[in-house]
Amino acid sequence: MAPQAYKKPPQAPPLFTATPESVIADTKKMIEKSKGIEDRIVAEVEAYDATFKNVMLPMALDENDSGLISHIIGFYQSVSSDQNLRDASTEAEKLMDDFSIESSMREDIYKLVEGALQKGEKLDPESQRLLEKVHKDYIRNGLGLPAGPQRDRYKEIKKRLSQLCIVFSKNLNEEVGGLWFTPEELEGVPQDVMSLFAKGEGENAGKVKMTFKYPDVFPTLKFAKNPATRQKVFLANENKLPQNIPIFREVILLRDEAARLLGYPNHAAFIIEDKMAKAPKTVDDFLGDLRVRLKKGGEKERQALTKLKKQDLKSRNMEDSFDGRYYIWDNRFYDRLMLEKDFSIDQEKLSEWFPLETSIRGMLTIFETLFGMVFVEITGNDRSSISPSGKGDDIVWHPDVQVFSVWDSEDQGSGFIGYLYLDLHPREGKYGHAANFNLQPGFIQENGTRRYPVTALVCNFSKPTPKKPSLLKHGEVTTLFHELGHGIHDLVSKTHYSRFHGTNVVRDFVEAPSQMLENWCWTPSQLKALSHHYSTLSPEYKAAWREQAGKEASEPEEKLPDDLIENLIKTKHVNDALFNLRQLHFGIFDMTIHEPKSHAEVEGFQFSEMYNRLGYDLTQLQTPAQLGKGDDWGHGQTTFGHLLGGYDAGYYGYLSSQVYSADMFYSVFEKDPMNGKEGRRYRHMVLEKGGSQDEMETLKGFLGREPSSDAFYRELGLA
Repeated sequence: MAPQAYKKPPQAPPLFTATPESVIADTKKMIEKSKGIEDRIVAEVEAYDATFKNVMLPMALDENDSGLISHIIGFYQSVSSDQNLRDASTEAEKLMDDFSIESSMREDIYKLVEGALQKGEKLDPESQRLLEKVHKDYIRNGLGLPAGPQRDRYKEIKKRLSQLCIVFSKNLNEEVGGLWFTPEELEGVPQDVMSLFAKGEGENAGKVKMTFKYPDVFPTLKFAKNPATRQKVFLANENKLPQNIPIFREVILLRDEAARLLGYPNHAAFIIEDKMAKAPKTVDDFLGDLRVRLKKGGEKERQALTKLKKQDLKSRNMEDSFDGRYYIWDNRFYDRLMLEKDFSIDQEKLSEWFPLETSIRGMLTIFETLFGMVFVEITGNDRSSISPSGKGDDIVWHPDVQVFSVWDSEDQGSGFIGYLYLDLHPREGKYGHAANFNLQPGFIQENGTRRYPVTALVCNFSKPTPKKPSLLKHGEVTTLFHELGHGIHDLVSKTHYSRFHGTNVVRDFVEAPSQMLENWCWTPSQLKALSHHYSTLSPEYKAAWREQAGKEASEPEEKLPDDLIENLIKTKHVNDALFNLRQLHFGIFDMTIHEPKSHAEVEGFQFSEMYNRLGYDLTQLQTPAQLGKGDDWGHGQTTFGHLLGGYDAGYYGYLSSQVYSADMFYSVFEKDPMNGKEGRRYRHMVLEKGGSQDEMETLKGFLGREPSSDAFYRELGLA
């Protein structure tokens, strides 16, 4: 039960009661309203008397209001159990994107925005930033081109790109393939994982189905002892979306054509101009330098893993099958085995101390202490009492979903912050990775009051079984903390306009706040605080643990033992060079396909071959190509949602933002990670600002100096 003070948030949560029909109707109504506002501005204002107040402000207020509806409408396609509602959500997103493209290419509005900018009024910094960004967006959307065939072609490309990216993402979310295996083929895969696999009938009687969802694929690649099984799983997963092959190709071609129409040398130049890096050369130099620095470490790690593979096969009387090669489908298996053998880290055993529910509570407690927040879960009748419809079920989109009201702690004024939703387990048709979604932005309303944000974490952790709660591997603990970090950024942000709210910052900074928080998952005191052995949660779990562990086993400590914590921390950088070379594979591939010297060059790209060859060049992990099968053995780029989901010419940001995250952590938090004074300073100086000011200024303001890459290279052992 929530404390009385937190029972009545000043803003009701949203309702998730849409139907396929209402989604389309609401979208059309919203578009009509926005178009009406733009038409009215054009009818009433001339360029010579255009001001921020009569041109920009009405559109900004409309954008604020539209975000309250549009984000949820688009969200249904990622989480709804109803195929028809998902389809309607996808259709609605196409309508919204089409309108957005039409709107962003209205010359009559552009001239008024230009008029307002040229007025040179004295505006507050956030309003000035909005005006300048919107003006620049019109130019970047083709209004710098002369009216006629070129501009028409640009608009046509924009609309086609929008449709293609939506379909690509839908194919990823709704992929339902898998492989049938006998229990023998899955030897080594934990029983907890296999118990969730569907049981076969008819021709598949006696077999189980491994789907391509994360909680199935990763444990199979990590634990299956049979190399043929791992190879089959890896290759099938890389080839699960053949329908995305032509979509990927067309998108890259169209992006290049569009950039050249606008006068840019390529798509990367167009995208990076507005980021912290400013120019592709900065990115290429950073990635190239990292590649050189990581090469020796990667080679050393690969040799050690190859040696381990040889020893393992010998210990299982399979040395005849060792061909001296270390394959890409070996890597997860032997990486895990190395942690077990050299560091006594058994990920399955370790996960017993990280039940999902207690881990979440522990994480929220860390954020409460650090940032001055209070999280109150809303359950049962409390949901009905705050639901606008009076029905508690209406404020969630699925029975599995948890919802929290979020408040300032007493020292921060005890005010309301917003709502946090958690949707943590896989189901058919649901988004298959881990991500944070803004459902409603925060902003200042026309009457001067604050509209509070609503944010959701969508993850895919294994479901609880009758004998065990959902248990997290340490990597999943880190993932959850990372995504919660985005959620906190979304919640505590306080901007005037929704356009700058929360994580609406440049792509090469957006990951830094969450990456910085990952360090708490490697801090002994915080690992201790987060841990809670599942057998201590209930008599039923204790009995189930005893049954599995055997009568002789001594009872586990409630908190993660110190020796395990020590061993775990030693593994932080084990096989780090190979991991980062894999990240470089994604980042360099992204830059290569978006940085061709000519359009003819991009037309000649063989994307699958390029993707696979580059992966081998960087990591030297063997693939079917080294067995003489050619480089076209897989189509990993077709499962790479980031490149068609907003990270185009931007994946490097996952690496470059670590420069900022390491700098912030080591200079401010390393000595005392739970320093509430510094945590609150970070909340107000970095997270609260969102994208309302230049991100480099935000960073310099917090650090008190220019950012430095020293901590990043030191952390990787590359200084």
